Amino acid sequence: MELKLKRYSKNPILSPVPWHLWENKFVFNCGVIYDNGLFHMLYRAQGQDMVSRLGYAVSVDGVNFYRFDKPVLTPQNKWELYGVEDPRITKIGEEYYVLYTAYSPMGVRISMASTKNFLTWKRYGVVIPDIDNKDAALFPEKINGKYVMLHRIPPDIWLAFSDDLIHWGDFVSIAKPRQGYWDNLKIGAGAPPIKTPYGWLLLYHGVEDAPRPIYRLGFMLLDLNDPTKVLKRSEEPILEPEEEWEIFGGVPNVVFSDAMVQYKDQFYVYYGAADNHIALATISVEEVMEWCRKI
Repeated sequence: MELKLKRYSKNPILSPVPWHLWENKFVFNCGVIYDNGLFHMLYRAQGQDMVSRLGYAVSVDGVNFYRFDKPVLTPQNKWELYGVEDPRITKIGEEYYVLYTAYSPMGVRISMASTKNFLTWKRYGVVIPDIDNKDAALFPEKINGKYVMLHRIPPDIWLAFSDDLIHWGDFVSIAKPRQGYWDNLKIGAGAPPIKTPYGWLLLYHGVEDAPRPIYRLGFMLLDLNDPTKVLKRSEEPILEPEEEWEIFGGVPNVVFSDAMVQYKDQFYVYYGAADNHIALATISVEEVMEWCRKI
């Protein structure tokens, strides 16, 4: 069986704000976590200076978000001169850890910050310093005594392991592009993985090598005890650019997600559309579990 996400009928749910100079051009790739009855969203925004900053929005229903007037994370060091991008949120203990991409003339690096309230932050800086790297997400619990991070050294999805969330090593490639498929150019992790009885459910993006590359979404299932093992992978994309505002924009032909949360009997997938807007698509938990079961 092949899965398909269903778009929310009133998409997009977040768009640029003309009177906010820091987010009046593009609002896109967001991290979202649902905790204690609230949806917390960190989203990437660009204004006239084209520097990426992270805004914060909150919701009780996952659809209607109240957004704050000012960004909550802004560039603070030489690695972030061009911006802070594409956050992914994982709660470990009582802390929300956010992995994001630091972008500068020196390239892209994985950086980390943490918070308990999304307003005051602890910044850890670059956590994998020696190589261009992005699309990072933390597993929500230790596996075999180690913290585990998904990351992307082009064109593959990799894992890294740590004792303290700061120092990372033991890099291993776990998935590659597939020739002849919709993800034949490069792939990267989407949302932090979700634990199921059948394995770690990973939302990921794949890029097709075309005259204009096309970004689509799919699922992987990783082994619970050894997440270097891919048990299953989407044969067909679960979401691809179809709406006009997904096809045309700051970067054309893109649906790109950093966030999938379970809410009641649905998975809510939040995605950036052509680097212009933030949109929502859903799928039933039972439908995804059925896909996971049929390995």
